[in-house]
Amino acid sequence: MSTARVREILSWYKHENPGVLTNLARMLNHGKLAGTGKMVILPVDQGFEHGPARSFAPNPASYDPSYHYELAIDAGCNAYAAPIGFIEQCAADYAGQIPLILKLNNHDVLQSEKDPMGGQTATVDDALRLGCAAVGYTIYPGTQDRRFAYEQLREIASEAKSVGLPMVVWSYARGSDISSQGETALDIIAYCAQIACQLGATIVKVKPPTDHLEQSAAKKVYESCNVPRATLAERISHVIQSSFNGKRIVIFSGGSKKDSEQAVYDEIQEIHNGGGFGSIIGRNSFQREKGAAIEMLDKIMNIYKG
Repeated sequence: MSTARVREILSWYKHENPGVLTNLARMLNHGKLAGTGKMVILPVDQGFEHGPARSFAPNPASYDPSYHYELAIDAGCNAYAAPIGFIEQCAADYAGQIPLILKLNNHDVLQSEKDPMGGQTATVDDALRLGCAAVGYTIYPGTQDRRFAYEQLREIASEAKSVGLPMVVWSYARGSDISSQGETALDIIAYCAQIACQLGATIVKVKPPTDHLEQSAAKKVYESCNVPRATLAERISHVIQSSFNGKRIVIFSGGSKKDSEQAVYDEIQEIHNGGGFGSIIGRNSFQREKGAAIEMLDKIMNIYKG
């Protein structure tokens, strides 16, 4: 039975059909954070996005697709997200043990690109066939071809929701007019979250923001309105505010593996303090030995439990 917090979150999505609400509740009520309204998801799209050695060589056991299923299950994650290859390989072996999120598009780094564009690599029908609880899609606000991605997301989201699948949107700023520092700037991250919400995302995934302000017009407003941004918790709070005033689930990426585990926990604490709904922790978990990864994820979930 759903908790009061889960029912409150579901009330923000009353415009969706019962299938979407059921699958969203399925993820919110699964794992060690069940019923809290918080989420920790294991994402393993890095093999496609960054290459196999960069992703899996630090922990060779992670080359095996089954490793990630077992890590997500044993750690008590809310869900496991991956491209169709990893999902399909083991879906029958672990059927019903963990909610699955099928990434419907992916991007590789075999060619240097200032304005990346992902390709659709799976379909809504694939997600239904594999028993997934949701689908995922990455957009790159700031790129020259972003409009095409927005239009494709509109069509995919409409199709997915019509058959009861929530839409998880990875919203990452890129583009020739955005600096490297700007990709995690507070104004840009808040803008990326807002765009994902306006495109109908059920769950939004963005990066934790820095205190840098990229756009001069936005910087004037942030400074004149005294938008708090000194601490990560304040910046997280602003991103949540920018996501329909907290009425959309926003989770934050873990990024590349950090050398210090304490640095991971400190960041998670700030996300929690700022009202973030959770984290999607990939390389910081699966690039560690399984026992250490489970211990880390357990500590992260305890932080989100408060």
